Amino acid sequence: MKKIMRTGLLRFFTFFVLLFSIQVQAYAQVTLAKVFGDNMVLQRGIKIPIWGKSTPGANINATLGEIRVKATANRQGEWKVFFPAFKAGGPYKLSISESGRPGSGIELQGILIGDVWLASGQSNMEWSVKQAQDAVNEIAKADFPKIRLFQVAHVKKLRPQEDVADGKWKICSPENVAQFSAVGYYFAKKIHLDQGVPIGVIQSTWGGTPIEAWTSREKLLSSPTTKAKTMANDTLTEQHFVKDSLDQARSWDILYHPYQNADKKIPQPGYNDAGWPVIEMPKLIKDFGIGPYEGLIWMRKKITLPETFSKANLTLYIGRPDVNYSLYFNGTEICKTVWNTNPGQHYAIPIKILKKGENTITLRLAMLWGIGGLNPPADEMYITNGKARISLAGTWKYQKDLEPAMAKNRNYQYYPSLLFNSMINPLIPYGIKGFLWYQGEANDTAAYNYRKLFPMLIKDWRERWKQGNLPFLYVQLPNFKQIQPLPSESEWAELREAQALTLSLPNTAMACTIDIGEADNIHPGNKQEVARRLALAANKLVYKQDNIASGPLLKSFSKEGGRMRIRFTNAGNGLISKDAKALTGFAVAGEDRRFHWAEARIEGNEVVVYSEKVPHPVAVRYAWADHPLCNLVNSEGLQANPFRTDDWKGITQK
Repeated sequence: MKKIMRTGLLRFFTFFVLLFSIQVQAYAQVTLAKVFGDNMVLQRGIKIPIWGKSTPGANINATLGEIRVKATANRQGEWKVFFPAFKAGGPYKLSISESGRPGSGIELQGILIGDVWLASGQSNMEWSVKQAQDAVNEIAKADFPKIRLFQVAHVKKLRPQEDVADGKWKICSPENVAQFSAVGYYFAKKIHLDQGVPIGVIQSTWGGTPIEAWTSREKLLSSPTTKAKTMANDTLTEQHFVKDSLDQARSWDILYHPYQNADKKIPQPGYNDAGWPVIEMPKLIKDFGIGPYEGLIWMRKKITLPETFSKANLTLYIGRPDVNYSLYFNGTEICKTVWNTNPGQHYAIPIKILKKGENTITLRLAMLWGIGGLNPPADEMYITNGKARISLAGTWKYQKDLEPAMAKNRNYQYYPSLLFNSMINPLIPYGIKGFLWYQGEANDTAAYNYRKLFPMLIKDWRERWKQGNLPFLYVQLPNFKQIQPLPSESEWAELREAQALTLSLPNTAMACTIDIGEADNIHPGNKQEVARRLALAANKLVYKQDNIASGPLLKSFSKEGGRMRIRFTNAGNGLISKDAKALTGFAVAGEDRRFHWAEARIEGNEVVVYSEKVPHPVAVRYAWADHPLCNLVNSEGLQANPFRTDDWKGITQK
């Protein structure tokens, strides 16, 4: 009896599964990957891949313009079609449907055929048009209907994904361009105007992320440099991501909403800060002497205003904040949660809140990601009536832990392969013209490893796209941090060197930006020039124009007595000093490996370098610093690329 019952139950279960399967298949709808949509740009000159899902075994009909192709969905319901190569043009309509199922199809409108570029990297590629230089004017003029923009949503995943989480193709207009990558947009505009074809840019970026996050697990496991760190991901689950997201939400809530009205109490002139430590400002958190700190620090300073200052509105210049801050004057909120990237860090102080004699200035400073505080110089911190100044530098009181501690976020988007899985893999094999890459800041402390990591990523992406050695254009890190008075070692210089060495890979080009960075801003505003230099490289490498696409590059060197002679390629019509002054940025060293600033003189397409302090030089370095002062350019005004002639062990080489 029991056997009969088990047999009956088994048959019933089998029937139920089959019925469920039939119902799922019967109601399955043909779908497209989310990277396809109205107003997209498809790549000209190649077979055009289109893919999606449908009923397993279904016959798929796809029509682009007048061209019709077919495919059959596999057992998982996956299908892919290839249209033949199209010339630039449009607009076209794309129709996808299953045979024998009227009304089940998809129809996309406004499709253009042109060139598609994938723009990826960390925050400097992510930096939007509205955040960059001359934003208001640039946004107002951004009327280019043949430029189309697609942003991949931020998602991290443990396994390679079949589809992006979200995204929509948008026609370039003042309404749509503000949030888009500034470098991506300005590059697209330049190429569109130069080449006269529609341009699509797919933006897949995430600020602060290292290159390992964008590389596939398989490729990372192939190198001893990255294998162990990659395998550590095996302990992660999606629940780790959920907890981290909740912790981040809590931290941001604390950042933007002071705890228990702290902003109403602590800034008041009568608040008791008698036991607070003191510190000389401007200074960054790393120099406070309290060790690593993530959270909010309150700072207070008493200043005495002369009588002339209490009779008019004043302007307070806060200097150069490093992250995020709020400012209060005599208990009145002057600004709240302003980021260092906002243009202008000065504020009107109305006469009605001024007091004769002693006044109280309060800052609420966010210390995040190991950074925070106020950057030098001290002379940019002051209050003025337009005629005289009172310095705000010097002694301030400060206190930490007056508000709840911010959760220590794990930032799983930094982990190996997790962004490749969710933000690159789903895009493969969308037809593209090439890659744009701006990244490296997050790898500076291990710059020597970037010599392996960067070529690894390029090869990884090219192999997976199966379009040959797709053009890979990238930005070399700009000048950043404080200028050093003497030649010194530099993580950023070593990272730039790793980027330059990657030019040994075929079909690569690099935009040198050593002259357009900012000492106190890791996100320099001039993204127009960054994009222009990338476009110069694209016009030469990809579009085969006869142009000078980069600054002078080291070709060779030789020793001539007490002098070193440096030879360059890409000199154009000759080497010159950008500011018509003596060449700067050159340093020489002898056998003792101690570098000294050097004299340098242009002779044709060569530079002769020497120093009285180094009678027997053996090595030359140029622009080898975080923030070098350098002025050697070619006839096109493009900066000479930083270099060194030695191969001595650097500070990031283990």
